[in-house]
Amino acid sequence: MSKLVLNPDCGLYERKGRAYCSSRQMAEEFERRHDHVLRMIDDLTAPTSGVSAEFITLNFEASKYKDASGKQNREILMTKDGFVLVSMEIKGAKARKFKEAYIRRFNQMESFIKSLQAAKLEHPAFTDAIMNAHEEPKHYHFSNEADMINRVVLGMSAKQFREANGITKGESIRRYLTTEQIQAVETLQRVDIGLIVAIPDFQQRKEILTGYYEKIKLKKIA
Repeated sequence: MSKLVLNPDCGLYERKGRAYCSSRQMAEEFERRHDHVLRMIDDLTAPTSGVSAEFITLNFEASKYKDASGKQNREILMTKDGFVLVSMEIKGAKARKFKEAYIRRFNQMESFIKSLQAAKLEHPAFTDAIMNAHEEPKHYHFSNEADMINRVVLGMSAKQFREANGITKGESIRRYLTTEQIQAVETLQRVDIGLIVAIPDFQQRKEILTGYYEKIKLKKIA
């Protein structure tokens, strides 16, 4: 099963292009005991609840977490639709405020996932551009080009980012980026596809991409 990754911007989880919040997060935000939230979910997903089996399968997933003592405990992961269904059971003005905030976070997470997927879709074209730019492409041509973009956006290589964030060796770092970072990577990757063939000099390409990224940041500030 694919690893759940907590998005640093939205505070929600991502796996296989889907956003999730956990029953623990809901309990904390809505100031409820976790066992009460679990009981609420169990009631809503029971065969007699009236909620369709298809909806339950698509929007609720059993999971486990370790507490401070190392004990494995039960939790439930919910999609946006699952969260909305459960949150409807929680009443009060304060609860409405949390519902609105969570829906906004899910929408932000969807934007992040779209950018993540767009960057993946661009990658074959990025790889082809590197292949075409070298008579005998070497493995380091690909890693150097990708890390050039990482250094411009993150200030470090993928290896350094993994080490700084405790990410497993060889695992893609993109799921761990903020929305702004993944959108910048997506944009610079697309720009670099055109630059790779037109400008053979690596350092010159880096300078152009750095300048382009600085302009992007200035526009956002303005």
